[in-house]
Amino acid sequence: QVQLVESGGGSVQPGGSLRLSCVASESIASAYALSWFRQAPGKQRELVAVMSGTTVNYGESVKGRFTISRVNAKNALHLQMNSLKPEDTAVYVCHVGIAPSDAWGQGIQVTVSS
Repeated sequence: QVQLVESGGGSVQPGGSLRLSCVASESIASAYALSWFRQAPGKQRELVAVMSGTTVNYGESVKGRFTISRVNAKNALHLQMNSLKPEDTAVYVCHVGIAPSDAWGQGIQVTVSS
């Protein structure tokens, strides 16, 4: 089973930027979907961004601010987050949809606060 390790989280002031990375233990070139989710305390898990083939979709609250990307040669998935807001504070989790079983990261904290 593919293992995922996330990095790049932390604390940042409103308006700042962070870049999350998710590195897989195996190739993700054959993945049917690559996604980032987030979950804030007391809230349901929310889809942030998903990449499937050449199609990319973002949650309404992050459109125009976040960008998902992949680097197959490095088995990596990234999430560039710009113009961060306090409401972006959450645990961010990467997901790789791949046979024979999907993989989830362990989650990484992002805190946006002045």
